[in-house]
Amino acid sequence: MTGSAADRPRDAFAELVLHRAPQRARVGLTLGFVRTFAVPQIAEVLAGTGKLATAPKARAKATGAVMFELIGQGVDSPRGREIVAGLAALHRLPGVDAETMRYVLACFTVCPVEFARGDAAVRAAAFGFQAELARALGLPALPGPDLAGVAAWMREFEAARFAPSPAGQALWRSVATLFAARLPGPLARRAPDFAAALLDAPLRAAFAVPRPPWPLRAAAALAFRLAR
Repeated sequence: MTGSAADRPRDAFAELVLHRAPQRARVGLTLGFVRTFAVPQIAEVLAGTGKLATAPKARAKATGAVMFELIGQGVDSPRGREIVAGLAALHRLPGVDAETMRYVLACFTVCPVEFARGDAAVRAAAFGFQAELARALGLPALPGPDLAGVAAWMREFEAARFAPSPAGQALWRSVATLFAARLPGPLARRAPDFAAALLDAPLRAAFAVPRPPWPLRAAAALAFRLAR
Protein backbone atom coordinates (compact mmCIF):
# COMPACT_ATOMS: atom_id res chain seq x y z
CA MET A 1 0.00 0.00 0.00
CA THR A 2 1.16 3.53 -0.70
CA GLY A 3 0.12 6.87 0.65
CA SER A 4 -1.49 7.65 3.99
CA ALA A 5 -4.88 6.68 5.36
CA ALA A 6 -6.01 10.22 4.57
CA ASP A 7 -4.95 9.79 0.96
CA ARG A 8 -6.57 6.36 0.63
CA PRO A 9 -9.45 5.98 3.08
CA ARG A 10 -9.71 2.21 2.64
CA ASP A 11 -6.17 1.70 3.99
CA ALA A 12 -7.32 1.41 7.62
CA PHE A 13 -9.75 -1.32 6.58
CA ALA A 14 -7.08 -3.07 4.52
CA GLU A 15 -4.57 -2.83 7.36
CA LEU A 16 -7.01 -4.57 9.71
CA VAL A 17 -8.00 -7.46 7.45
CA LEU A 18 -4.60 -8.03 5.86
CA HIS A 19 -2.16 -7.30 8.69
CA ARG A 20 -3.51 -6.44 12.13
CA ALA A 21 -6.12 -9.18 12.56
CA PRO A 22 -6.27 -11.32 9.40
CA GLN A 23 -7.49 -14.50 11.14
CA ARG A 24 -10.33 -12.75 12.96
CA ALA A 25 -11.23 -10.89 9.78
CA ARG A 26 -11.38 -14.18 7.88
CA VAL A 27 -13.71 -15.64 10.50
CA GLY A 28 -15.87 -12.53 10.18
CA LEU A 29 -15.84 -12.75 6.40
CA THR A 30 -16.84 -16.42 6.57
CA LEU A 31 -19.68 -15.51 8.91
CA GLY A 32 -20.74 -12.83 6.43
CA PHE A 33 -20.75 -15.45 3.68
CA VAL A 34 -22.81 -17.75 5.90
CA ARG A 35 -25.38 -15.03 6.58
CA THR A 36 -26.28 -14.96 2.90
CA PHE A 37 -27.36 -18.63 3.09
CA ALA A 38 -30.28 -17.62 5.32
CA VAL A 39 -31.85 -15.71 2.42
CA PRO A 40 -33.58 -18.45 0.37
CA GLN A 41 -33.21 -16.47 -2.87
CA ILE A 42 -29.43 -16.29 -2.42
CA ALA A 43 -29.14 -19.85 -1.14
CA GLU A 44 -30.90 -21.20 -4.23
CA VAL A 45 -28.48 -19.36 -6.52
CA LEU A 46 -25.43 -20.62 -4.60
CA ALA A 47 -26.74 -24.16 -4.40
CA GLY A 48 -27.60 -24.10 -8.09
CA THR A 49 -23.96 -23.70 -9.07
CA GLY A 50 -23.09 -26.96 -7.30
CA LYS A 51 -19.59 -25.67 -6.54
CA LEU A 52 -20.16 -24.78 -2.91
CA ALA A 53 -21.62 -28.15 -1.97
CA THR A 54 -18.98 -30.20 -3.78
CA ALA A 55 -15.93 -28.12 -2.87
CA PRO A 56 -16.89 -25.86 0.03
CA LYS A 57 -13.34 -25.20 1.25
CA ALA A 58 -12.06 -24.21 -2.19
CA ARG A 59 -15.11 -22.04 -2.87
CA ALA A 60 -14.97 -20.25 0.48
CA LYS A 61 -11.22 -19.70 0.20
CA ALA A 62 -11.65 -18.30 -3.29
CA THR A 63 -14.37 -15.93 -2.09
CA GLY A 64 -12.23 -14.74 0.80
CA ALA A 65 -9.14 -14.34 -1.36
CA VAL A 66 -11.03 -12.25 -3.91
CA MET A 67 -12.53 -9.98 -1.26
CA PHE A 68 -9.22 -9.49 0.54
CA GLU A 69 -7.51 -8.78 -2.77
CA LEU A 70 -10.17 -6.21 -3.62
CA ILE A 71 -9.82 -4.57 -0.20
CA GLY A 72 -6.04 -4.52 -0.46
CA GLN A 73 -5.64 -3.35 -4.04
CA GLY A 74 -8.73 -1.18 -4.29
CA VAL A 75 -11.78 -1.07 -6.49
CA ASP A 76 -10.10 1.27 -8.95
CA SER A 77 -6.94 -0.82 -9.42
CA PRO A 78 -6.47 -2.99 -12.55
CA ARG A 79 -7.07 -6.16 -10.50
CA GLY A 80 -9.93 -4.47 -8.69
CA ARG A 81 -11.67 -3.74 -11.97
CA GLU A 82 -11.34 -7.41 -12.97
CA ILE A 83 -12.91 -8.50 -9.70
CA VAL A 84 -15.71 -5.95 -10.04
CA ALA A 85 -16.46 -7.29 -13.51
CA GLY A 86 -16.77 -10.79 -12.05
CA LEU A 87 -19.08 -9.56 -9.31
CA ALA A 88 -21.17 -7.71 -11.88
CA ALA A 89 -21.60 -11.00 -13.76
CA LEU A 90 -23.13 -12.51 -10.60
CA HIS A 91 -25.60 -9.64 -10.56
CA ARG A 92 -26.84 -10.77 -13.95
CA LEU A 93 -27.69 -14.29 -12.77
CA PRO A 94 -31.41 -15.15 -12.56
CA GLY A 95 -32.70 -14.59 -9.06
CA VAL A 96 -30.07 -11.99 -8.10
CA ASP A 97 -31.47 -8.49 -7.86
CA ALA A 98 -30.02 -5.19 -6.67
CA GLU A 99 -31.23 -5.64 -3.09
CA THR A 100 -29.64 -9.07 -2.68
CA MET A 101 -26.37 -7.78 -4.15
CA ARG A 102 -26.45 -4.85 -1.74
CA TYR A 103 -26.99 -7.28 1.12
CA VAL A 104 -24.06 -9.47 0.08
CA LEU A 105 -21.85 -6.38 -0.11
CA ALA A 106 -23.00 -5.31 3.36
CA CYS A 107 -22.23 -8.77 4.80
CA PHE A 108 -18.74 -8.79 3.33
CA THR A 109 -18.02 -5.35 4.78
CA VAL A 110 -19.80 -5.21 8.13
CA CYS A 111 -19.12 -8.75 9.39
CA PRO A 112 -15.29 -8.73 9.17
CA VAL A 113 -15.14 -5.35 10.89
CA GLU A 114 -17.55 -6.32 13.66
CA PHE A 115 -15.89 -9.66 14.37
CA ALA A 116 -12.39 -8.17 14.35
CA ARG A 117 -13.62 -5.25 16.47
CA GLY A 118 -12.44 -2.56 14.13
CA ASP A 119 -12.00 0.92 15.59
CA ALA A 120 -13.58 4.15 14.37
CA ALA A 121 -10.97 4.64 11.65
CA VAL A 122 -11.49 1.10 10.35
CA ARG A 123 -15.27 1.48 10.38
CA ALA A 124 -15.05 4.74 8.45
CA ALA A 125 -12.69 3.15 5.93
CA ALA A 126 -14.94 0.11 5.53
CA PHE A 127 -17.92 2.38 4.91
CA GLY A 128 -15.95 4.22 2.24
CA PHE A 129 -14.89 0.95 0.63
CA GLN A 130 -18.42 -0.44 0.37
CA ALA A 131 -19.69 2.86 -1.02
CA GLU A 132 -16.98 2.80 -3.69
CA LEU A 133 -17.74 -0.82 -4.55
CA ALA A 134 -21.48 -0.19 -4.72
CA ARG A 135 -20.88 2.63 -7.21
CA ALA A 136 -18.59 0.45 -9.30
CA LEU A 137 -21.30 -2.22 -9.44
CA GLY A 138 -23.98 0.28 -10.36
CA LEU A 139 -25.89 -0.39 -7.13
CA PRO A 140 -27.82 2.16 -5.08
CA ALA A 141 -25.76 3.39 -2.16
CA LEU A 142 -26.23 1.48 1.09
CA PRO A 143 -27.78 3.50 3.92
CA GLY A 144 -25.41 5.70 5.87
CA PRO A 145 -24.11 7.90 7.14
CA ASP A 146 -21.70 5.32 8.50
CA LEU A 147 -21.14 1.58 8.90
CA ALA A 148 -23.63 1.49 11.77
CA GLY A 149 -26.28 2.62 9.30
CA VAL A 150 -25.35 -0.22 6.95
CA ALA A 151 -25.52 -2.71 9.83
CA ALA A 152 -28.96 -1.42 10.82
CA TRP A 153 -30.16 -1.83 7.23
CA MET A 154 -28.79 -5.39 7.22
CA ARG A 155 -30.89 -6.27 10.26
CA GLU A 156 -34.01 -4.85 8.63
CA PHE A 157 -33.29 -6.80 5.44
CA GLU A 158 -32.74 -9.99 7.45
CA ALA A 159 -35.95 -9.56 9.44
CA ALA A 160 -37.86 -9.40 6.17
CA ARG A 161 -35.95 -11.98 4.13
CA PHE A 162 -34.41 -14.63 6.42
CA ALA A 163 -36.30 -17.92 6.27
CA PRO A 164 -35.54 -21.64 6.54
CA SER A 165 -34.83 -23.36 3.24
CA PRO A 166 -33.41 -26.75 2.28
CA ALA A 167 -30.76 -25.02 0.17
CA GLY A 168 -29.65 -22.74 2.97
CA GLN A 169 -29.47 -25.56 5.50
CA ALA A 170 -27.50 -27.76 3.12
CA LEU A 171 -25.06 -24.92 2.43
CA TRP A 172 -24.55 -24.38 6.16
CA ARG A 173 -23.75 -28.06 6.69
CA SER A 174 -21.29 -27.96 3.82
CA VAL A 175 -19.27 -25.04 5.20
CA ALA A 176 -19.48 -25.56 8.97
CA THR A 177 -16.25 -27.58 8.96
CA LEU A 178 -14.37 -24.67 7.38
CA PHE A 179 -14.05 -23.05 10.80
CA ALA A 180 -11.66 -25.85 11.81
CA ALA A 181 -8.78 -23.98 10.18
CA ARG A 182 -9.28 -21.11 12.65
CA LEU A 183 -9.24 -23.36 15.76
CA PRO A 184 -6.38 -24.84 17.78
CA GLY A 185 -5.64 -28.44 16.75
CA PRO A 186 -7.45 -30.29 19.58
CA LEU A 187 -10.62 -28.27 18.96
CA ALA A 188 -10.67 -28.56 15.17
CA ARG A 189 -12.54 -31.86 15.20
CA ARG A 190 -15.48 -30.08 16.85
CA ALA A 191 -15.51 -27.29 14.30
CA PRO A 192 -19.23 -27.63 13.42
CA ASP A 193 -20.19 -27.29 17.10
CA PHE A 194 -17.91 -24.30 17.58
CA ALA A 195 -19.17 -22.74 14.35
CA ALA A 196 -22.78 -23.15 15.47
CA ALA A 197 -21.86 -21.33 18.67
CA LEU A 198 -21.06 -18.24 16.58
CA LEU A 199 -24.52 -18.12 14.99
CA ASP A 200 -27.03 -15.62 16.30
CA ALA A 201 -30.69 -16.50 16.85
CA PRO A 202 -31.94 -15.53 13.33
CA LEU A 203 -29.27 -17.72 11.69
CA ARG A 204 -29.94 -20.65 14.01
CA ALA A 205 -33.64 -20.44 13.14
CA ALA A 206 -32.93 -20.34 9.40
CA PHE A 207 -30.51 -23.29 9.58
CA ALA A 208 -32.55 -25.28 12.14
CA VAL A 209 -29.53 -25.38 14.46
CA PRO A 210 -30.14 -25.66 18.22
CA ARG A 211 -28.52 -23.12 20.51
CA PRO A 212 -25.29 -24.63 21.88
CA PRO A 213 -24.84 -24.64 25.67
CA TRP A 214 -23.30 -21.57 27.26
CA PRO A 215 -19.86 -23.15 27.99
CA LEU A 216 -19.46 -24.00 24.31
CA ARG A 217 -20.55 -20.53 23.22
CA ALA A 218 -18.06 -18.94 25.60
CA ALA A 219 -15.26 -21.27 24.51
CA ALA A 220 -15.99 -20.59 20.84
CA ALA A 221 -15.94 -16.83 21.31
CA LEU A 222 -12.62 -17.07 23.12
CA ALA A 223 -11.03 -19.52 20.67
CA PHE A 224 -11.90 -17.54 17.57
CA ARG A 225 -11.13 -14.12 19.00
CA LEU A 226 -7.71 -15.14 20.32
CA ALA A 227 -6.58 -15.69 16.75
CA ARG A 228 -4.91 -12.78 15.05
